[in-house]
Amino acid sequence: MTVDIQDIKTTISRPPWVTTPCVKSNSLSTSAGCDIFMKLEQFQPSGSFKSRGVGNLVWRTFQQRSAKSNHPKPKTHFISSSGGNAGLAATVAAKMLGQHATVIVPESTGEMMRNKIIAAGGNVVVHGQALPDADEYVRVLVSQDSNLAYVPPFDHKDIWEGNSTIIDELYLQLNGSPPDAIVCSVGGGGLLNGIMLGLERYGWSDLVAVLGMETKGADSLGESIRAGHIVTLPGITSIARSLGVTRVSDKTWEFAQQENVKSVVLSDAQAAMACVRLAAEEKIIVEPACGVSVAACYQEVLAAIVPNFNKNSKVVIIVCGGSNISVETLVEYQKQYSGRNQALIYNDCQ
Repeated sequence: MTVDIQDIKTTISRPPWVTTPCVKSNSLSTSAGCDIFMKLEQFQPSGSFKSRGVGNLVWRTFQQRSAKSNHPKPKTHFISSSGGNAGLAATVAAKMLGQHATVIVPESTGEMMRNKIIAAGGNVVVHGQALPDADEYVRVLVSQDSNLAYVPPFDHKDIWEGNSTIIDELYLQLNGSPPDAIVCSVGGGGLLNGIMLGLERYGWSDLVAVLGMETKGADSLGESIRAGHIVTLPGITSIARSLGVTRVSDKTWEFAQQENVKSVVLSDAQAAMACVRLAAEEKIIVEPACGVSVAACYQEVLAAIVPNFNKNSKVVIIVCGGSNISVETLVEYQKQYSGRNQALIYNDCQ
């Protein structure tokens, strides 16, 4: 297919996200037994890939509201429901556009993440025990105030389109050559949806395996695949709180039926120790929701799942970032999980 490079550059250069590096990792390549490239989303303005999707929704909403009238209008107040990273991304994007932001977080969101949202210029309101409680409250508030703009954490086409720009960048960074596989974390599925849309745009869907990584206890996609239909988890028991969505989007379930999509579930220990190793080897600090994707390089996942895997296979790990992590937490992970190496759970939905 013919791709207009200038159109890609125009698309990916607009705020409120940035083009991120895609670099080969010698340490991960050695562990995995193939060529591993890291797409470094921790360099986004909010510290995670959420700046793309959530940022795109905020950007489009701002543009649409600004275009409706030439008269001065009050600032839009963006309000989101989030366990952390999506709310931080919404806040950062809104403030970049000179707008207001409030994030409704559940009680399970820790003080560190709440403080980061406040530091970015957002208001934080705690409501409910879990994300669905917070989201329901946001919807009520939006229905009562037309100046509020609802920002969902993952289930919206503008969010998926924003996340799809990762593939636009990879097309350029890999010189138009598709990788053999892309590894990404799955919470509600917004990132996976974006990747799948991007692959479709370049005709890569039949060429690239997509590994959707989850931790046990936050594996709403994995459990759905095992059940043969989309299910809702009774709760989240994993330490990967940023993957803490009890039900994936309908679009994610639809994409999961495609032959190139593979579901992999690892333990908290595997995800946590991947965070520790990545910090030691690459000097990159990520939370377990991201570490579970990196763990694919350490757990022989790729050799077991990537078609025709060999030493020349080219695999991209979406290092999705995330702000719910500290050096002190990594030290605790080292103490708690060192030496624990449970077997992976692999779900092939075909």
